[in-house]
Amino acid sequence: MLFSNIKAKWKRRALVSFLTFLLAIPTFAQSSEVPSSNLETMLIVVLSFVLIVAILILIIGLYLVSIIRMILLEDKKQKALAAGEEFDPSKEKSLWSKMMNKATDAVPVEEEESVMLDHDYDGIHELDNHLPPWWKWLFYVTIIWSIIYLLAYHVFDALPLMEEEYTIVMEDARIAHEARMALAGNNIDENNVEFSDSPEVMANGKAIYDRECVACHAPEGQGLIGPNFTDNYWVHGGSINDIFRTVKYGVPQKGMISWQSKLTPSDMRDVSCYIMSFVGTTPQNPPPPKAAEGEEYIPEDQNQTSEEPAEQPAEI
Repeated sequence: MLFSNIKAKWKRRALVSFLTFLLAIPTFAQSSEVPSSNLETMLIVVLSFVLIVAILILIIGLYLVSIIRMILLEDKKQKALAAGEEFDPSKEKSLWSKMMNKATDAVPVEEEESVMLDHDYDGIHELDNHLPPWWKWLFYVTIIWSIIYLLAYHVFDALPLMEEEYTIVMEDARIAHEARMALAGNNIDENNVEFSDSPEVMANGKAIYDRECVACHAPEGQGLIGPNFTDNYWVHGGSINDIFRTVKYGVPQKGMISWQSKLTPSDMRDVSCYIMSFVGTTPQNPPPPKAAEGEEYIPEDQNQTSEEPAEQPAEI
C-alpha cells in the first residue's frame, strides 16, 4: 500500500515536470532561430537552456527528497506500532525545520523557562537568547575576509588599490582608443581626409617629409625638382583632398611615384597636412624658392568671404 501511494504521487509529479519542460521548449526553439554568428545571443540561449535543465533537476531532487521522507516516516510508524507506541507524523520535523533550528539556535516557546533570566520589569521578563549561529559565522567570515584583504592589497601588493585600478583602466582605455584610431586611420582616403595641425600629426608628417620628400621639394618646401610649397600656387590643387590625392596616386609623367603602397592612409594624411603648413612661410636657407607654378588656390572659406557683399549702412 505504501509503495503504491508513492508510485501514484511520483507519476503525478513526473507528469507536472514533463509539462513544465514542454512549456519551456517553444521559448528555447524561438531563441535558437537567431543567427549563429551572434555570439552574445547564442550565449543567452545556452544559459537559458542550462537554467531550464537546472530547474528540472532541482524539481526532481525535491521530489526524491519528499519520497525519501515519506519512506522514513513510514518506517518510523512501523517501528512505533511494533513497539506498541503511538506515532504522530505531525510532530516529525522536516529537513528544512531542522536546518533552520540549527542555523538560528532558537529555543522553542515551551522551553523558554530554561533561558529566562531573573529580571522582572513590571511583569516583563528577559530571555537569555544567544546570537544566531548564522550571524556569528557571517561575522567570522567578515573578519577572515578583512585579513585576506589587508594581506592582498596592503602587505603583498598582490592586487591593485582603487587608485591603481583606475590608472590601469585608463591606460587600457588609452590603448584601445589608439587601436581604434589606428584602425580608423586606415579608412582615410582623398574624399574624407581632413586637415589637422595637432602635434602628433605634424611630427609624423615632418618625419615622413624629411625622409621621402626633401630630395625633390627641399627641406623648407621651397622646391627643387618638384614645385614650391611656400606660395599659394599649386599644379594639382591646394586643398587637403588634392594634396592627399597627389601623394596617394603620384604624378608619373613628372617623375613622382605613387605612395599608397609605401605609406599608410594615416601617414599620407600626416605628410599632406605638413606640406600645407609650408604655405605662407619664408625659407631661411638656400636654395631660394622656385617660381610659382600652376594656379592660385584660394580656400573655400576665404573665397566665400570675399564674395559676400558689403553691408550697406543703415539709413537714418
